Amino acid sequence: MVSEDPAERPAPAVRPEVWETYGPADLSAVPVFAGGFINFGYWHSVDLDGPLSQDDRIRSEQDLYRHVLDALAPDGGRTVEVGCGLGLGCALALEEYGPATVTGVDIHPQQLSRAREANSPLLAAQPRRLRFVLGAAESLPLGDAEFDCLYSVEAVQHFPDLPAFAREAARVLRPGGRVAVAGFFSVDGASAPEERLAGLLETFASGLDIARPVSRLAEALGEAGFGDVRADSIGPQVWPGWDRWLARLWAPGTWPRNFMAAWEQRILDYYLVTAARL
Repeated sequence: MVSEDPAERPAPAVRPEVWETYGPADLSAVPVFAGGFINFGYWHSVDLDGPLSQDDRIRSEQDLYRHVLDALAPDGGRTVEVGCGLGLGCALALEEYGPATVTGVDIHPQQLSRAREANSPLLAAQPRRLRFVLGAAESLPLGDAEFDCLYSVEAVQHFPDLPAFAREAARVLRPGGRVAVAGFFSVDGASAPEERLAGLLETFASGLDIARPVSRLAEALGEAGFGDVRADSIGPQVWPGWDRWLARLWAPGTWPRNFMAAWEQRILDYYLVTAARL
């Protein structure tokens, strides 16, 4: 495990696709990601048979964070989010779950600037409980055993090295600390998932999203020193609502609507992966 001074680490390299999408293109400002959250949503509390409002969409994004944080129960603990984006999930965790501290880590300096601006009142009011730092999932600028909980919401599809992320999660968590990762992965046993996903979805074709089976993350966590590793599909709570929301902007057959097709064809699914540091 890495144990050098985190402050001495160089700035992380950012893949070009990630740099453009989360920097100049500013995905958080795209209307489909209403409210500044950047996730597909957890739609269990939204009536999908009726018209969808922007409030419904924002609630779905918040509820995905709540579903992840419920798995961690970070009350009173030191908590870190990897891939924090605008930091709205960090603020939600701080305000609703009572952790001692929340640290948001993101690889993109422009996202961190936006996070500090979006959360400036909270940072001013509680400077010792909330901070944002620049770093990569595979080389976290954090101390050994510094945290009780680590979570990541819909960023893992961009991580180029899952074993390195798992090792870093193990390093920064104390023994008994918990990790929860929500994101989309190829389905174990699917035939030629990389090629099929690239044919259906522009984000996989461009290299922004990386196709890996969920078992690869589960195995990496086990090898890094985690136990009680679980990978649970939450696809039924994600894909139908996401597709209904996309239907407001895209017609059937356009590539964003193919997320639903990929799920129905059992190529892609959405998972919550949890584990405990041994």
